[in-house]
Amino acid sequence: MKTAIYPGTFDPITNGHLDIISRACNMFDRIIVAVAASEAKKPMFTLEQRIQMVQSATKAFPKVETIGFDKLLVDLADDLHANIVVRGLRAVSDFEYELQMGYANASLKPDLETIYLMPNLNHAFVSSSVVRAILAYDGKIDHLVAPDVHRIIREIRS
Repeated sequence: MKTAIYPGTFDPITNGHLDIISRACNMFDRIIVAVAASEAKKPMFTLEQRIQMVQSATKAFPKVETIGFDKLLVDLADDLHANIVVRGLRAVSDFEYELQMGYANASLKPDLETIYLMPNLNHAFVSSSVVRAILAYDGKIDHLVAPDVHRIIREIRS
């Protein structure tokens, strides 16, 4: 059974993330969406809220499990007996950061492979940062996130 970890802050999960998850489901038997606590990033939503959003957005994907984590990714991979990490790349700027992280992880765990997937062109501009920036001004985000995620965000913010 091929298990892949898709780690991230998912603050919040976007349609771009879901596109990557959907593609990963075609490649692996089990996808673990690992929501990082990432307190240093000062997320807009709590870890529990982000986990709830991911679980709601991925309920149609039977291969997907969601967990929260607050440790090195390589240690999480050991805990889960997984040696594949899935990461999304939208632009060249993503590539530089992701390549550096992939090499750092490989230096700590040589058998950990990182697979980079590009989202569909329709989602290439979508990021959690963009969604948060729009939310800061009470802008429209329903085209950027799954309906369940939009509902959860409305409930949290009301």
